[in-house]
Amino acid sequence: MAVFVLSDDDLLRYSRQILLPQIDVNGQLRLGASRALIVGLGGLGSPVALYLAAAGVGELHLADFDTVDLTNLQRQVLHDTASVGLSKVDSALQRLGAINPRIRLVAHRAALDEDSLAAAVAAVDLVLDCSDNFATREAVNAACVAANKPLVSGAAIRLEGQLSVFDPRDAASPCYHCLYGHGSEAELTCSEAGVVGPLVGLVGSLQALEALKLLAGFGEPLVGRLLLIDGLGSRFRELRVKRDPACAVCAGRHG
Repeated sequence: MAVFVLSDDDLLRYSRQILLPQIDVNGQLRLGASRALIVGLGGLGSPVALYLAAAGVGELHLADFDTVDLTNLQRQVLHDTASVGLSKVDSALQRLGAINPRIRLVAHRAALDEDSLAAAVAAVDLVLDCSDNFATREAVNAACVAANKPLVSGAAIRLEGQLSVFDPRDAASPCYHCLYGHGSEAELTCSEAGVVGPLVGLVGSLQALEALKLLAGFGEPLVGRLLLIDGLGSRFRELRVKRDPACAVCAGRHG
């Protein structure tokens, strides 16, 4: 991590989280020296980007090749009506820069292929998958396993959400492929099945919390656990998940 120094303004800006003994000044310094890649700046990526920027994560890498559409605004709170037609990355740069001009923002406006994704993952300390399709999730997971970088993965559709952390630095941690294999042929997107806005806000906020825990070094991250959210019944359920020793992606990574 890069060296980071807290100014007087920083101490005031981040005072409420510095007050927490789990974070304190040392945790804030770690956040300021950290770099995170956010893949997808939609419903999940919006709260992730907003909260990580506000919390003082020093360098945010923003990846999305899409533009803002009117149908996005019901849930993608990073963007507003004036952003319709803009690149989501450019919209995010404006909003996040206004929230916290102290942090550094790195733009990835084009779709990430295998090589550019590998380079983007290698350049950060942690990755947050906020995409909305299985192919991207698989590609991001493979890049994180190869680069030995923790991955905070979230998903939401209709009135259901889920969240987990996959950390290849932990010998017991599964990867995304251990849990989901090759996915479902009947995969649906929010544009086909619908989604309620506060649900993606909830999942994205939890992703941001998991990222802060990993970067600042406090709490118990959701490694080896899958959190399932039932928005209709307001219920949370946790499942234990194990690494697949025969996984096509991560097998052999830990001897």
